[in-house]
Amino acid sequence: MTDTAAANRLPFALPRIGIGTAPLGGLFEEVTEQDAAATLKAAAAAGIRYFDTAPRYGHGLAEQRLGRLLAPAGVCDPVISTKTGWLLRPRPDGSPGEVITDWTERGIRESLEASLTRLGRSSVDILYLHDPDDYPDEIRRTAYPAVRRLRDEGLIRAIGFGMNHSGPLASYVAEFEVDVVLIAGRFSLLDHEALTTLLPLCARTGTAVVVGGVFNTGLLADPSPGAMFNYRPVPAETLERARRCRTLCEAYEVPLPAAAIQFPLLHAGVDSVVLGCRSAAEVTANAAAARFPVPDELWQRLAEAGFVPEQLLEGRAG
Repeated sequence: MTDTAAANRLPFALPRIGIGTAPLGGLFEEVTEQDAAATLKAAAAAGIRYFDTAPRYGHGLAEQRLGRLLAPAGVCDPVISTKTGWLLRPRPDGSPGEVITDWTERGIRESLEASLTRLGRSSVDILYLHDPDDYPDEIRRTAYPAVRRLRDEGLIRAIGFGMNHSGPLASYVAEFEVDVVLIAGRFSLLDHEALTTLLPLCARTGTAVVVGGVFNTGLLADPSPGAMFNYRPVPAETLERARRCRTLCEAYEVPLPAAAIQFPLLHAGVDSVVLGCRSAAEVTANAAAARFPVPDELWQRLAEAGFVPEQLLEGRAG
């Protein structure tokens, strides 16, 4: 394999900014149907068309809400990704039950069919294999061949892997023909893990890259003592780093969330950033932050402080 960047495998262009729907499924706190509808309406008003979801987000609730509310919200020509590898098993009374892993072809198809029903669609644009870190044999034997067949049948347009760790994700990209990856939390102002292995590999294979978790579970949105960092209470030293980053941004009158959202897009191999939003206000604020002018001088200061790898600034003015 050469170091030359390959042509992008995706048969369509990904919008630069998308919405992650885990909050609409009730991640961390409940979201009312009214607030979910307002969130999607605000996305439509902001011109956001990419929505990432999964059966595990609220035990199907996020998918159901997209199915019910996207069209009334006025979203035109949406790009939708969902995930597979885990089956929902409700209790006899219909309430949410357990979630079980199933990487068989039957399980993959059952998962997608249920997602399509909840979404009210006949196909989705991307199907991610969801958190398959510990299942390389199952992926090799049954799951990857199954999603290849689903793509051949037109039920999905692209095959992806969605994970929280770049090492295992890079291993899958190296072994299989992967159209797109979703890497969460590993390419942010506070975490550059994906830079040295995953991103160069995706550039060589033509694999599109979607980055999630740019706030590292909220810390880079609001670095306060009660913030979460990678789904856990923030350590004191990490909180101090985030506050230092905010101070540097404030010196240039740039909101910290603007730098956090725009950071991954400094890399030419990153196609899209997905942002979890639970309200119309969050959508509006994040859309504004994504457009906020960030001067090159600030990026350079952030690089000097270790928040931005110097290589991302090569060729930039200032």
